[in-house]
Amino acid sequence: MAEKLLMLALSPTMEEGVIVKWVKQVGDAVSSGEALCEVETDKAIMEYQALDEGVLLQITAGEGASAKVGDMIGIIGKAGEDFSDLLKEAAKESKSKAAKEPQAEVEKEATAEAEKAPKAEAAVEAEAKKEAAVMGGIPKAESGRDAPAGIRSSPLARKLAEKHGVDLGLVQGSGPLGRIVERDIQQYLEGSGASSAAGGEQVTESIKVSDKRRMIAQRLSESKFSAPHYYLKISVLVDGLLNERKRFNKNSEQKISFNSYLMKISAETIKKHPRVNATWQGDTIGMRSQVDIALAVAQPDGLITPVVRDCGVKGIVAIDRELKVLIDKARKGALTPPEYSNSTFTITNLGGFGIDEFTAIINPPNSAILAVGAALKQPVVGDEGGIEVRTVMKLTLSCDHRLIDGVVGAMFLSDLKYRIEYPIAGWY
Repeated sequence: MAEKLLMLALSPTMEEGVIVKWVKQVGDAVSSGEALCEVETDKAIMEYQALDEGVLLQITAGEGASAKVGDMIGIIGKAGEDFSDLLKEAAKESKSKAAKEPQAEVEKEATAEAEKAPKAEAAVEAEAKKEAAVMGGIPKAESGRDAPAGIRSSPLARKLAEKHGVDLGLVQGSGPLGRIVERDIQQYLEGSGASSAAGGEQVTESIKVSDKRRMIAQRLSESKFSAPHYYLKISVLVDGLLNERKRFNKNSEQKISFNSYLMKISAETIKKHPRVNATWQGDTIGMRSQVDIALAVAQPDGLITPVVRDCGVKGIVAIDRELKVLIDKARKGALTPPEYSNSTFTITNLGGFGIDEFTAIINPPNSAILAVGAALKQPVVGDEGGIEVRTVMKLTLSCDHRLIDGVVGAMFLSDLKYRIEYPIAGWY
């Protein structure tokens, strides 16, 4: 019996995916577990694998098409099987869904306008009374400068239109019953270039937001506004660590990255301060025994955070070996969900770009993230009071105040500084 191929959630946070490529074509035989197509999720490009065997009878979402989780992207069944009923059912569902979405938007717009209306109307009325005094008592609404007869518009839309000299008769309304709302005026200004004439900047290109970028924006916004961030900064002397890395790499075929040292040292410090490794769960605090450290890696359409698991029991060499593989996969968009999700601590390093210091947004479900700046030569007052030239690096720890108190964060950062300044050869 023919069955629908539904878009699956290929990552923990995926809500929608884009078909990048169909590996199988209509008429091809498919085995269970075999790749049908490649899908761009909010994190990476993943293989969509068949759950059952059969023949690919129909492709309903072509390459480049976007589909929400649960939407039909194709049909699988036996060769020559009639699947017209499934197509009719899918068309009916699509039509029903399309009918519901505008109505939901109308209701949302109506609610928003209803909430704004009292304050907006009061402001407009006050402005009208003020102007009436100047115009000899003629209220603004009676002076012929309000919305033309028969044109529905919100108070905020009228005020914005007046400010930019927009004729409401030229604007298409998208609110309930065709009412012109503030958003319509803004869109008109962007489309006509009027906002540029009024001193704003004209939009010259609109770039579609990818699923990955949209999810990054959503998750980081949720993190920033739900987790009360605070920031601790410290300067660290890294000459000893740089010399140790140089010594090791000189005598080893495997060249270890600076980030691998930071991951190992952070893991050792977290062992002493387990609260930094914990997760906020609302009514409880989840204490994690395993230190899984993520490193922020840039991609053309956003960041991804590959995770090296159990850094507390691994040496720097093992961490570096895993990290190199993960970074390579990340840049190719080939990471799987277990390789980039559910970390306990994150490191983000912009020192290679010459950034002295910066603050980072906590990466859920973490409770802290370490921002690493550039290692720069600076004059430093030595122990004997003299001036020395040393290599200084600034670290900023972003903490979730719901479970990491200031003293806990400060003690962690202070211990981290000590371990960086006095590296141990036994960490390899």
